[in-house]
Amino acid sequence: MEDFGGFIRGKCMGFSVDIVNLYKNLSENKKEYVLSKQVLRSGTSIGANLFEAQKGISKNDFLAKIYISLKEAAETEYWIELLLKTSYISIEEYNKLNSKCKELVRLLDSITKKMKQ
Repeated sequence: MEDFGGFIRGKCMGFSVDIVNLYKNLSENKKEYVLSKQVLRSGTSIGANLFEAQKGISKNDFLAKIYISLKEAAETEYWIELLLKTSYISIEEYNKLNSKCKELVRLLDSITKKMKQ
């Protein structure tokens, strides 16, 4: 699990960096402040909750934080799609971010299923 934990931690951190850069671009260059803050909050929360889960005091605590990460990832998918549909990001930016976000959803979903067994 430690190797997998390091793997997903790296994926979450990389995605968070992408989201922070997206936020900076949207707020500085496009003067968009509402949607960009939403995607910043949910997109960086995925990794923050995963990191917190790894210090959980029980299996249930760990699982609860992983579920929060999973929900934040689903919310981030929504904001990314909305940014595309409102022409704040290009289809290329959308495809890159959405692909990474869906990968995190799959990984987090896999963790929850394994933990329930």
